[in-house]
Amino acid sequence: MIRKVSFLAVGVAIGAVCAGWAPQTLSAFSQSAYAAAADTYRQLNLFGDVFEKIRNDYVEKPDEAKLIEAAINGMLSSLDPHSSYMDAKSFREMQVQTKGEFGGLGIEVTQEDGLVKVVSPIDDTPAAKAGILSGDIIVGIDDESTQGLTLDQAVEKMRGAVNSTIRLKILRGGAKEAREFKIVRDIIKVQSVRSHVEADDIGYIRITQFTEQTADGLKSAMEKIVADVPADKFKGYILDLRNNPGGLLDQSIDVVNAFIDKGEIVSTRGRNPDDAQRFNARPGSDLSGGKPLVVLINGGSASAAEIVSGALQDHKRATLIGTRSFGKGSVQTIMPLGQDGALRLTTARYYTPSGRSIQAKGIDPDIQILEDVPDDLKGKDDTKGEASLKGHLKNGDDEKTGSQAYVPPDPKSDKQLIAAVDLLHGVKRAAAIPAKADAPAGGETAAPSDGAKAAPAASPTPGGPDAATPN
Repeated sequence: MIRKVSFLAVGVAIGAVCAGWAPQTLSAFSQSAYAAAADTYRQLNLFGDVFEKIRNDYVEKPDEAKLIEAAINGMLSSLDPHSSYMDAKSFREMQVQTKGEFGGLGIEVTQEDGLVKVVSPIDDTPAAKAGILSGDIIVGIDDESTQGLTLDQAVEKMRGAVNSTIRLKILRGGAKEAREFKIVRDIIKVQSVRSHVEADDIGYIRITQFTEQTADGLKSAMEKIVADVPADKFKGYILDLRNNPGGLLDQSIDVVNAFIDKGEIVSTRGRNPDDAQRFNARPGSDLSGGKPLVVLINGGSASAAEIVSGALQDHKRATLIGTRSFGKGSVQTIMPLGQDGALRLTTARYYTPSGRSIQAKGIDPDIQILEDVPDDLKGKDDTKGEASLKGHLKNGDDEKTGSQAYVPPDPKSDKQLIAAVDLLHGVKRAAAIPAKADAPAGGETAAPSDGAKAAPAASPTPGGPDAATPN
């Protein structure tokens, strides 16, 4: 590798000499370009020199493959929180996860300041049943501290054989003492779409994340609701995207397409203007029959969930209720690297149909409603949002902090859900806070994962996670 780098550097030097034979009309731009290229290759030579010193002189013989992987991860992490390298094993696991089935505990995790934090437990998984909550800090896994572990290392330790037991030490809220949770690992089969009839005349649909089964699951849910509710009584739909960390881009497009059949859904714009893409609705694909629609979002709604809510809001197809979404508005493209895994690289930004950037700003609900938070969670139930992540892509001077991400476990106490039902029943709510009102900044940060343009990207993914990484 070092010899190759040196050869490239020599090539640049030869090019510079040859350039000297040309007429003395070389532009300042060309000179600066040559200087920049030469400096780049000098830096690569420096990397080769450091690598060689480590190989030969480090106190113990290093694992050279791990050295290279660490260098790659360091390079990518310097770009933004969502670009990362996946080795072959991680790449295979990500592909399994996006299919909606994987082994583990069933929690989305992220990392901030060296701490492993729970983005959210996945519904009906061992973690959720054990009482793990969004915002929990995992300080220990079995008998090992998580301090100093990378996110991938922590996730790896939380995975294991089905029916094996793991002990997590959790710090919650402002507690000084960690609580221990014993959880039995299981095969996590994520049912991304759940539905039921609410108040006898409303179709309630919750999407927990966007996997390969989401569009089909939504179609089945809508068909069942239509069959169960008499047409003359059917008031409309509630689409619950709260604490949905995102997932696959194509699935989010299909979800929007189930409620509209014309117009733009989302666009992506990268560094090269020619690479911009627009995704439009397919005529005849609307499954909703024009029924009224309310979408629930909060500080844990990210990425693909923001694409859906933003598109439906721009088309004035839905009323959004809840709190401002997370603000993850970047596209991660998965680039396979043969037998060496894959590169998850941020390649573009998402824009709603009206041209709004989601990045570090999120989607504001039309009606903001805060939930009543238990005393032991007050001040600890919010997400700071994308704008708080170190190294996030900047988006002007009006970036916005996160918002409340608490969802009451008892629907009878769920003020946002109650407001949605009342709205579809025609009940006016004087207590509703106008849109655009800022929610209090929270104390926890999560980075949900997002869908990829060319291939699925996982979250918590990790990055920071994703990068949140389903585990």
